[in-house]
Amino acid sequence: MTLTRKLSLAVLGMSAAVVDVTGTMAATASAAPSPAAAAIATRQANFKKMGGAMKALKDQLASGTIDKAKAVGAARTLAATGRAQGRLFPNGSGASSGIKTGALPAVWSNRTQFDAALKAYVVQADKLVAVAGTGNAAAIGAQFKAVGGTCAACHKQFRADD
Repeated sequence: MTLTRKLSLAVLGMSAAVVDVTGTMAATASAAPSPAAAAIATRQANFKKMGGAMKALKDQLASGTIDKAKAVGAARTLAATGRAQGRLFPNGSGASSGIKTGALPAVWSNRTQFDAALKAYVVQADKLVAVAGTGNAAAIGAQFKAVGGTCAACHKQFRADD
């Protein structure tokens, strides 16, 4: 086979590979979730993490035995995840997106109140992190209730009952 023929076949092969990769990339891009879908999925996953962390703390409080490392880890999960939630409610990520979500329209129509509710939650969650480090069950229980209160207040205004 001549050098010219080998180069021609190599170029053809590369062209086919580029077309194939481009076609694959286009298919992957079109299958990517919309920004609203991605935000909804992430915030729902975060709320599940928060629920798991609350359960871990509740179970420790109910047993009367506090594992400081686990309590601090759960409290940190609550605080960090709470901080992330605010940016996961962009415009267009409510029920109008066509994706099932418990977020009420009040999240966007009363955004200042919603942001204040999230901020109040984070303040209480940060306090829980500090208290969890003491291992004091009574103090952790009291702060756990304060965090739960901020959850309930936000749910009452901004989350549909499932």
